[in-house]
Order: sequence, then C-alpha cells, then structure tokens
Amino acid sequence: MEKINDCSSCINFRKAAVIGCGFVGSASAFSLMQSGMFTEMVLIDANKERAEGEALDISHGIPFARPMKIYAGNYDDSADAGIIIITAGANQQPGETRLDLVKKNIKIFESIIPEISKRNFKGIMLIVANPVDILTHVAIKLSGLPENRVIGSGTVLDTARLKCEIGEHLNVDSRSVHAFIIGEHGDSEIAAWSCANVSGIPLNDFCEMRGHFDHKKATEKIASDVKNSAYEIISRKKATNYGIAMSVKRICEAIVRDEKSILPVSAMMHGEYGIKDIVLSMPSIVGKNGFETHVPIALNKEEIENLQKSAAILKGILKENNLL
Repeated sequence: MEKINDCSSCINFRKAAVIGCGFVGSASAFSLMQSGMFTEMVLIDANKERAEGEALDISHGIPFARPMKIYAGNYDDSADAGIIIITAGANQQPGETRLDLVKKNIKIFESIIPEISKRNFKGIMLIVANPVDILTHVAIKLSGLPENRVIGSGTVLDTARLKCEIGEHLNVDSRSVHAFIIGEHGDSEIAAWSCANVSGIPLNDFCEMRGHFDHKKATEKIASDVKNSAYEIISRKKATNYGIAMSVKRICEAIVRDEKSILPVSAMMHGEYGIKDIVLSMPSIVGKNGFETHVPIALNKEEIENLQKSAAILKGILKENNLL
C-alpha cells in the first residue's frame, strides 16, 4: 500500500462537501450540521435548486446547533474540503439489489470523480453511494488518489444494525455489543460471529446468561434480519437514509478527530485472508489520513470461506465492467 500522506496542513478539516442531495445526501448533511464538527459545508447536486433548497432548510437549524456556513456550490467549492462525501447515484428500488445499481452508478461516478481530481483535491474521499465496495474501487481508480484517502462507508451501518439486533435479543445496551458485519455491503455479507462478544464475554456465554440456548437458530435469524433490513425499509418508505446518515457522521468523526477508531469501512485488500486487489468492508483503523490499516479479527474456517466467496462475487462484477 502507498505510504500514508499527512494532508492536515494543506486542507480545511472543518469543511465538508456533500455531493448528491437526495435522501442520503440531505440526511447526512443534516446529521453533520447537528454534530458541530464542521464550520463550513457545501452541498453539490446536478439539480442546483435541490442543493439550494436543502442548504437553506438545513441552515435554519443552525441556531439550535453551532455556528457554521452551509451553502449550495460547485466542484470548485469542494477543492479545499477536508472530506468529500459522495452520495450521488441512482436509488435502490424495491426488489433491486445493491449490485443491480452497478452500471448506472459507475457512469455517474465517471462524471463526478474526474471533476474532483481536476481540483487537485488533498482531503479524504468518503464513498457512500451503492454498491459501495464496487464504487470505492472505481473511485480509487478514477481519482488516482492514494488508496488510504478513498474509503467507503462499507458495513458500518450493517454492523450497527447487527449490534442493535443483538442488543434487543439480549435486552442489553447495543453499545456494549462488539461484533462486525464483514465482506460485501450487500447480499453476500457475513456476520463474524466468531469474534462477537458483549463487554468481553463471548456471545454464546452471554446468551446463556440471559436464558438463550438455541444459538444457531438465533444467529441465523439475526444475520438474516440484518441483511434484509434495507429491503424491508425500502419496501415501506422507498429509501434508507437516517441510519446511513448517522454512519456517515461516525466515520467523519473518526477522521476529523483523528480517533484511530476501528470501523468496518470499504478499503482495498492486499492479501488479507487470501484476498487482494478487491475493495471489501473490513474492520480498519480510521483517522485523519483516512484508512490506516486493516485489523485482523478471529474468523473460523467457514467465515473465511464465505468472505472469499463475497470477494469473488465482487471481482466477477469488476471484470464484467472492465475494472480489473
């Protein structure tokens, strides 16, 4: 991997740019405004009036948060941003998988990423549009940026959903649950049960403490509910936006505050678990330089095999689209 470059002296980490003002982009901008992390935020959309309307609406919440400048702009306005968040892309429709969006959203990225590159962007590029692992790969190739500075939102949201489901199952605070969804952010994702625990207590042991003994049935149901949760939401309200907006805020926090947090973001694999040259969502250290390194977690043989199958699915799609 290319050596991490410290860009903190040449960019404004208190400035964010959000490209795409649909459901996800606008909810993310609203979440970021509430966070108080940024003093400036520019919204960019192919529909300039939509961006202007969202900026105006969100700005009316500033008196209840912290002072900042929010406005609609263009790619020139994003050049010095510490983080560019790309949510632009076609929405997932009822019955449609994330991978079904590939061709449509690659074309959109082919129009967006070169515009960012022209401005000699020095910050972190956070990809949120789906399929996020594929599009993060595309963004790395199109931008020419170091791999560490192009990351995807990955399975940060899926992992939050997993923690939520486990917390509800055990009637404990989900913040005390430590578990990951890994692999593709999509239908081939894997719940890494081998390393799951509640405040350091192995998951199965904690389940038995709470009166649950049919571990296989429970874990299969939880994993299925997590994987299908986006479909359930989309079938009812046509889009998912609030959960992913909070995920975007969490990733931005780790970057802006240089937290060195461990989050399952999308980043390039270089031989870990026998996988290379594919972007996957895996636990990673995230700080001011974006991706720092993958964190090895204990996986059993079946989980590793499923992870490799997930990687193979993504590799096949990349080859079909001449991206490998």
